Amino acid sequence: MSLSAHLEKLGRPLVDQQLAHPTVAGIATGELPEPIFRSWLEQDYLFLLDYVRVFSRLAWQAPAAHLGDLVDLAHATFHDELSLHRSLAAEFGADLDGAVKGEPCRAYTAFLLDAAASYTDGIAALYPCMWGYSTLGKLLAENLPEDPRYRRWIDTYSDPGFAALTRRCAQMLDESDADPVRAERFFLAGMRHELAFWDVPA
Repeated sequence: MSLSAHLEKLGRPLVDQQLAHPTVAGIATGELPEPIFRSWLEQDYLFLLDYVRVFSRLAWQAPAAHLGDLVDLAHATFHDELSLHRSLAAEFGADLDGAVKGEPCRAYTAFLLDAAASYTDGIAALYPCMWGYSTLGKLLAENLPEDPRYRRWIDTYSDPGFAALTRRCAQMLDESDADPVRAERFFLAGMRHELAFWDVPA
């Protein structure tokens, strides 16, 4: 079993916990109260700005075979995901420029930026976000809500293009010389941050 497949097996129970979280369940039904999603959008926007920095920090350290992948991931995050957030922000009245990190966002971004000081640790730490959202998107797409705004969010993360980016992350992880024990520790820490991130600040 590859390292990424092993980590995904360990992480699946935490994906199931995310599916049961009220915020995710509300997106799934399209009945999540707008103030909660608005707050989540603001927090995730701030998170993604640092996620781009994580990809960029890892690109500086990357072997030549992975450099292009990390540049592509930074580009896709900055231009595609952040564009989605700006579009949804207009519909939900989110204040992206005035948003301040809540504790879950602050803790998660600090963890990722610190982990990215090491190439192998950083790749393992960031994989939960890519794989977790790709998995959530695929599962939520099986029964889409009527609200077109929530459908658009699900469509983004269930898109084959996003799944392809996730597979590239898995390949980089498998081709790295990451110590499996350390990779497991950073991956599971990232998964716990993913779950905590759904606790939206009031």
